[in-house]
Amino acid sequence: MLQHKHAPWRAETKRSLRSGMIGVVALAACLGHAIPTTAQAQARPGEAGTAYKGMPSLAPIGARVDQNLPVPSSEVGPAVDPAKGYRLQELGRGLYMVTDNAYQSIFLTHETGVIVVDAPPSLAPRLKAAIAEVSSKPITHVVYSHAHVDHAGGVGSLGGRPVIIAHEETKRLLARAKDPNRPLPTVTFKDRYTLKAGGQVLELSYHGVAHQPGNIFIYAPEQKTLMVVDVVFPGWMPWRRFALAQDVPGYFEQVAQIAKMPFETFVGGHVSRVGTRADVVTQLEFMNDVKAAAANALKTTAFGAEMNPVDQSNPWAGFDNYIDRVVVQCVNTVSPKWQPRLAGYDVYIWDQCFAMEQSLRID
Repeated sequence: MLQHKHAPWRAETKRSLRSGMIGVVALAACLGHAIPTTAQAQARPGEAGTAYKGMPSLAPIGARVDQNLPVPSSEVGPAVDPAKGYRLQELGRGLYMVTDNAYQSIFLTHETGVIVVDAPPSLAPRLKAAIAEVSSKPITHVVYSHAHVDHAGGVGSLGGRPVIIAHEETKRLLARAKDPNRPLPTVTFKDRYTLKAGGQVLELSYHGVAHQPGNIFIYAPEQKTLMVVDVVFPGWMPWRRFALAQDVPGYFEQVAQIAKMPFETFVGGHVSRVGTRADVVTQLEFMNDVKAAAANALKTTAFGAEMNPVDQSNPWAGFDNYIDRVVVQCVNTVSPKWQPRLAGYDVYIWDQCFAMEQSLRID
């Protein structure tokens, strides 16, 4: 019988927990063995003990599950032709998205060539074929959304000698990486840059640190399409810990800013479809609910409860116990509203609550 991630917290032979991630969260008993008593747990220091009070049914970080919550049919996305390995979608005059339903790149055709924005390694071998469907012109420009290899790591395989444009922070990070698959940009900017090629325009702008320094907004004004990568995930729970945001308050500010911009189509670099303003507003609402839940949990959770007295002199154990119980309350608070609304909710809700309580305490 399959065990689902939303099944109640109980004894399962296929679950294991990283001790320390969940503190003394439960690792249930195996095949009829009783859950260890306090005395027994003391005989095996460091092993998982019984669950915290009110432990959510959604499996925490480190717990293996046999099946996650199903992805809503609305978020599955149009099928990718297996013979091609990509799906091509027109977003406006000369503007196209290429996706394998996990990563997304865009390209903009103009009179003498093509502008490519990002070349994820999984898509880079297919980008030329996708471009060839609509244009025989060469790639004249490449724009880096940011420096991360999973979005920029295929640029070196595109060939030719395109002008490569990026924020100055992206150039700094790529110079440090010394990765031949991510060649250094030849044009950089600090705040804003307008890329004009024939009758096409892309407006590039920088709005500070959120996901990564140098992560820019790419806006096609005629096509009313905005691309911001690794910030908004239309219809889905964001990637873990608010997409590994290097600045959580900055991440919140950027999502709020995106919601106010004059776009009709949003490209986030991930998932199986493009987004709308409603998708951005939905993610911002979710984020604010997590923030409110974590803030309340920080205020109302008693320090040191449910601890083994032996550990009272261990400050790391005390804080771990407190943080874990804050996160338990956070997950319990937001799940009734958001579990049915976001694809992949169960995968990363624990990550979001951990990231939020940490940011609220120290940022």
